[in-house]
Amino acid sequence: MPRVIDTDERNRQVAEAAWRVLVREGLPALSVRKVAAEAGLPPSSLRYTFPTQASLRISAYALVVERLAERVAAIEPGADWARAVLLELLPLDESRRLEMEITVVLGTAAMADGDLRATHHRAHRAVRDLCERVVRAVEVDPADVRVQTERLHAMMDGLALHMIRQGENEGTDWAVRVVDTHLAGLERAPSPRALPPTPG
Repeated sequence: MPRVIDTDERNRQVAEAAWRVLVREGLPALSVRKVAAEAGLPPSSLRYTFPTQASLRISAYALVVERLAERVAAIEPGADWARAVLLELLPLDESRRLEMEITVVLGTAAMADGDLRATHHRAHRAVRDLCERVVRAVEVDPADVRVQTERLHAMMDGLALHMIRQGENEGTDWAVRVVDTHLAGLERAPSPRALPPTPG
């Protein structure tokens, strides 16, 4: 068992090293040799688990999904659960900003990279599923769940993209206010069944 744990931890370290190489030097620079050097490991130790650049890209992208899932799982149930989940989707600190930058780089690459496409769809679906859980948690009318999920998903993706495009020293309070305003609107939205009947 310790050997498995050590291998998992090393693979995470390698994926995080790949993030740093991607952000610093771009996708064309991603190689087993450079990532090994960034992780402080001999290239030969990576050749079995990460024999190709494609395997490095997939692992780096999968780690974004894994870390998001871990953070969401740690959120305590309660009245603020929906808000806390949505804030985890935004680059509000250095770590989440890095994750979003990696998502943009590898998500764009996946459009022309069949090796990455399945991982990209998994990441996209993970965010969409979280948005649906939020919509259901605030008790949106069942008839509106799908459209409100799609609306929320699009809004969160757009907010995150705007935030990484702004300067690192610019504030993020505006994005939190947008989330709070949207959530408040969802929570106040009346069920169609609660509306008075149309005259005539």
